[in-house]
Amino acid sequence: MSGALSLPARRTPPGVFVALVLTLAIGWIIVTVDGGRLFSQPTTVSLLHVAAGLGLVAVGQTLVIIGGSLDLSVAYVVSLSTLVAAETMAGDDGALLPAIGLTLAVSSAIGLVNGLLVTTARINPFIATVGVGLLLKGYLDNGYDGPAGKTAPALVQGLGYQRIGPVPLSFLLLLAVAAAAWFVLARTRFGHHLIAVGGDPEVARLSGVRGSRALVTAHVLCALCAGLAGVYLASRLGAGAPRVGTEGLYDLESIAAVVLGGTALAGGRGGVAGTVGGVLLLASIDAIFNQLEVDVFFKQVIRGVIIIAAVAVYARRAMRKAS
Repeated sequence: MSGALSLPARRTPPGVFVALVLTLAIGWIIVTVDGGRLFSQPTTVSLLHVAAGLGLVAVGQTLVIIGGSLDLSVAYVVSLSTLVAAETMAGDDGALLPAIGLTLAVSSAIGLVNGLLVTTARINPFIATVGVGLLLKGYLDNGYDGPAGKTAPALVQGLGYQRIGPVPLSFLLLLAVAAAAWFVLARTRFGHHLIAVGGDPEVARLSGVRGSRALVTAHVLCALCAGLAGVYLASRLGAGAPRVGTEGLYDLESIAAVVLGGTALAGGRGGVAGTVGGVLLLASIDAIFNQLEVDVFFKQVIRGVIIIAAVAVYARRAMRKAS
């Protein structure tokens, strides 16, 4: 077995955490001068809630990107999952566990389809997952005009709004999922195989790695994370929302968080810890701009500039290492 298969995921560069600290420090100064309070409990709770939803999707996205693939259907999986969860629960606490189980099963099935299209049908991941996403979009647009179903009160009170101090349970769920994903990448055969496939599929194949199996599993796990994010959003909204995933830009935002965290879009390098840092960075920028009441268009421009700058920095690092 090659050495590439025996190594855990490479450590994520700490740059995203440095950027996070600097962003919070500068943001605190600007917001304070403007007469606001960035680190108040309501702002902190809101920031962590935003990070929880995006983070769940981004952790799954990290797995497929490390494997050299991509999933652009996650926003629609999130929307569909809120509907499956809320309609199955129908406001009944007794249907809570069956609804969560069905939601995760449906999202996993979508991930399986994505994985098979990429590996068996040999379709480019961008095209395959966009196509699946458009199929889901067609179903959602034709089947729903607005919110549907009703989330079980126990889920709303627990995952949706319960917190320990300023930390929501949903953010603790994100940390648990991220820790599990880190363990999978760093300590399991599947994780080593996935990194090897993302680094060099041909070398991995010659080393006896079943790349198709690793990629299909990564896509299933990615969709599963999106389904879990849908359950969380249903708990926050109290109902299913057919457009919450696309309106939240969970497809592009999750990829942005992964890139900001230092994971290479080409695959084979990166980690979940950096992704969590990228999620917190994006959520912090949102919190600062919301405190300053910045125009939505300008907010998106600034976020785009930050992402482009991050990609440029990582690209220059890669070129220096290569030379």
